[in-house]
Amino acid sequence: MNSSSESKRMDATKSRKYSHDQMHNLRENLSAWVFLLPFLLFYAFFTLYPIFKGLFLSFTSGSFGIESKFVGVANYIRMFQDAKFWEALWNTLGFVIVSSPVIALFGLLMALIVNVGLKGTTVLRSIFFMPYMLAISVMVSIWKFILQPYTGLLNSVLHQLGVEQEIFWLAETNLAWTSILLATLWWTVGFNMILILAGLQEIPGELYEASNIDGANGWQAFWFITLPSLRKVLVLIMTLQSIASFKLFGQPWLLTGGGPGTSTRPLVQYIYETGFKQWDTGYSSSLSYVLFAVIIIFSVLQNKLLSPRSRTAKK
Repeated sequence: MNSSSESKRMDATKSRKYSHDQMHNLRENLSAWVFLLPFLLFYAFFTLYPIFKGLFLSFTSGSFGIESKFVGVANYIRMFQDAKFWEALWNTLGFVIVSSPVIALFGLLMALIVNVGLKGTTVLRSIFFMPYMLAISVMVSIWKFILQPYTGLLNSVLHQLGVEQEIFWLAETNLAWTSILLATLWWTVGFNMILILAGLQEIPGELYEASNIDGANGWQAFWFITLPSLRKVLVLIMTLQSIASFKLFGQPWLLTGGGPGTSTRPLVQYIYETGFKQWDTGYSSSLSYVLFAVIIIFSVLQNKLLSPRSRTAKK
C-alpha cells in the first residue's frame, strides 16, 4: 500500500511539473509571438502583399484608378515582341557584365592598399569609403560638374594636358556608358573595399610567414594564399554587385536621361516609364517579374561558376 501510494504521489508530482513546464513554454512562446507580431504585420503588408499583388497585376491590363481586366499571359507575349524591352535588357546585361568585375577588381586593389598598414592608410580608407555614403542625387550632381563640356573639370584638365578637342561625355553612346560606369565605380567601390578588407584581415599571418620561409615572392603569396582565401568573399561581392547593376536606374536617369536616344536606358528605367509615364501598370509589372527571374537565373549561374565547391567538384 505504501509503495503504491508513493508511486501515485510521484506520478502526481511529475504530472504537475509537466503541466507547469507546458504552461511556462506556452507563456514564453506567446511572449515571443507578441513581440514578433508587429514585424510580421509590417512584413506581410509591405513585402508579401506587394509581391503577390504585382504578380497578379502582370496578368491584367489597365492602370491606377482604372478598372483592370485579366488578360492572362498577353503581357508576356507582348514583351517578347517589344524591341524596346530587348534594347533595355541588353543595355542592362552589358552593364552588369562589364561593371561587376571592374568594380570588384578596384575594390580588391583598394583593399590591398589600405591593408598594408602604412602611415595614413586609416585616412585613406575613410576617403575611399566616403562616396558610398552620398545620396545618388548628390553623386550625380558631382559627376555632372566633372563631365559637362566647356566648363567641366575633366575637360578642363584635358585642355591643360594639350587636348584641344571638346569631348561631350554624355552625348555619345560609348562615352555615356563609360561615364555611367566611372560614376558608379567611384560611388560604390568603397563598400566592396570594406568587405574585402575584412576578408584580408581574417587570413592568418602564419601562412605568409611560411611562404616567405619557402622563398615565395609577393606575387606568388598573393596568387596562392590571398586569392584562394578571399574566394568566398569575392563570390559574395560579385553576386551583390551583379544584383545592384541589374537594378541600375538612378545613374543613367539623372546623368543622361537614358540618352542619347534610348541607348543608355536600362530595364528598370523602361519599367518606370511604362508604369508611371504611360500608366500601363500591367505591362510594367510583367517587365518587373521578368527582370526578377533574370536576376535569379544570373545569380544562380554565377554562383555555380564561381563558388569553390563547384570548382572542387569539377576536379
